[in-house]
Formats: sequence, C-alpha cells, structure tokens
Amino acid sequence: MRKFIFILLAFILFFISPTTLLPSAEKSNPSLHVASFWNKVNNTIVQCGLCPRRCVLANGQRGFCTARINKGGTLYTLAYNNPVTLQVDPIEKKPFFHVMPGESAFSLAVAGCNMRCLFCQNWQISQSLPDETSNYNLTPKEVVNLAIKSKSKFIAYTYTEPTIFYEYMLDIAKIARQKGLRNVMHTCGYINREPLVKLLKYMDAVNVDLKSFDSAFYHKMGTMAELQPVLDTLKTIKAEGVWLEVTNLLIPGENDSPEQIRKMCAWIKENLGDEVPLHFSRFRPAFRLANLPPTPVEKMEEAYKIAKEAGLKYVYLGNLPGAAEESTYCPKCNKLLISRSGYIINEINIKDGRCKFCGYKIAGIWK
Repeated sequence: MRKFIFILLAFILFFISPTTLLPSAEKSNPSLHVASFWNKVNNTIVQCGLCPRRCVLANGQRGFCTARINKGGTLYTLAYNNPVTLQVDPIEKKPFFHVMPGESAFSLAVAGCNMRCLFCQNWQISQSLPDETSNYNLTPKEVVNLAIKSKSKFIAYTYTEPTIFYEYMLDIAKIARQKGLRNVMHTCGYINREPLVKLLKYMDAVNVDLKSFDSAFYHKMGTMAELQPVLDTLKTIKAEGVWLEVTNLLIPGENDSPEQIRKMCAWIKENLGDEVPLHFSRFRPAFRLANLPPTPVEKMEEAYKIAKEAGLKYVYLGNLPGAAEESTYCPKCNKLLISRSGYIINEINIKDGRCKFCGYKIAGIWK
C-alpha cells in the first residue's frame, strides 16, 4: 500500500503541473534587460565577463550563448522574463540525492546554452535562441508565486544552462529566499568566479555536470570549452559552503575508460572530499550522437566499483531504474538509508541527519 501511494504521488507530480494555470506559451520579442558582468572595449564594442569565453562583441553581435547581445555599446540579456519550460519535478530528478528526499522542485529554463554538446538530452531548447522559442511571460515575482502555489519547497534552474539566464535566475533566487523557498541549480559549471560567488549566496545546492576528466573530450564533443574552468567552479562551490553533487554522463567509447574514471574520482576525493555524491548517468542516444548505443550496464557497474575503491562514500548509477546503486547506504554500517525506484522514494532511514541504525552522520540537507 505504501509503495502504491508513492507511485500515485509521483504520477500526480509528473502529470499535473502548475503550467495548467498559465496562459499558453507563445513566441514574442523578449524585452532587453541590461546584462551584468561586462565592460566596454570602446564606444561600440563590449566584452562579456559572465563565462570563461569572455566574448568580445561588436554592435549587433550576440555571444556564443546566443542570449546576450550588444546594442549600441551596451550588453543586454535576451533571457529575462521568458522561461521556455516550467515543470514540477521530484528533487531527485535534478539529480539531488542528499537534499530533502521526496520533495518537489518548481523547475524552469530559458532557451540557450554556452556549450554545444553533441550528446545534449535537451537540445531542442538548449540549442535554440531565447527570442525564437515559444515562451511564458513571467517576472521573477510571478515565478516565485507559482512555485509557492505548486507547494514546492525548491525552485530549480535546470534543463538548459542556467548561466545564460543569470540575471533572471539571480532575481528569482533573491525573492525565493525572502519567501522561504530554497534554490538549486544543475549546471555545466562554465561560469567565471565573480558571478558564481555572487550567485552562490542564494543557492542551497548545485549539481555540476563534469562531462569528462579529459580536456580533449570537451573539444571533441562540441562543447568548445576547457576542463579547468569547470574544476575551478567545483572547488569554488565547495569552498563557499554550498551543498554540491556531481554528475558524470558515461558515453560509450568516449569518456568511460577506467583510467579516466579513476583519475576523476581521485581528483574529486582530494579537492572536494569523499562525501560529495557522484552520479554516473547512463547515456541514451540523442541529438548528434543518436548513432551510439546506450552505455552498457557492465560499464556503469565498473565505474561504480572504481569510485567506491577510490574512497568516495556516496556513488550512484542514474538512468538505470531498478539498480541497487540508485539507493543510499550508510558508509559505516552499510544499511539501506534511502530506497529509490527511479524518482520514487520507498523508504527513508535517516533521522536528524544520521543513520537510524548506527548514528553515523550522513552528509546532505535533510530538513
């Protein structure tokens, strides 16, 4: 009976959305909003300082992300008041496995991204221009009000790359914090330190996609990015005291070698600590890598074993429903703490942030 109730709640969560209360999304010209973190090169040329690309833009040019544009020597964002997607999700979908299990997150995104990953799962919106998609017209205050009406405890900035709608996200996060809501985001981590630190003051948790531990992969897979800025972002989040989880999508034959995984896990333990949860996510054919097969289950299990042998306490396998490795176990007594079936929580054995069986303190946000 208890499991049936969880399944019923999950059904309601996925298929009855607050978007039913909204007017239809429609294509419209977004209002220009002055961007943050940029400087003038001369009267007509500007340089963006939001992400490591530091795009230099002549009048009328857009940045790599397509969401920022130089108009008459002023940098504007086109990603403000115009979310392309709104949805209530389980917090586990972000994925956050050590953040208030079973709670819901009011999730939103604006079209655009500052990467061009060939394997993107949300390419229909991440690789689109924010002024060419069908969007909702919602101010930050209206977003927060909708989140409150949905009974969500969190607002999640996700699906595309939240960095590209930085100003919108920050303004929403400030109001959400005032109203008693928590803020979380899932990001590729390609953002400069100054804007990141400013944003982290209002973030409760961040999940970073560490796409590979090889710079060549970042170039080959279309991101046109560098590895080091992502590693810097991870260290900054940890240093600022914001809860951090890491996701690594395993793509067959591209970033799944045991040597690379071992190297990545060693770096995580040394620089972020052994209590940062690591999610290995199973690749599914998508976008421009639709020709590749899904990640073999044996490769997922191999990655899990390597991470545990490296000394990481909390390792998970994602996109693999039914796997025992999607549940949480106590690092001390090895008892089952959180039983998961996909995004459904079946059982929780954590009390006051500690293992109910042996009292071991479990890292995370539990209340």
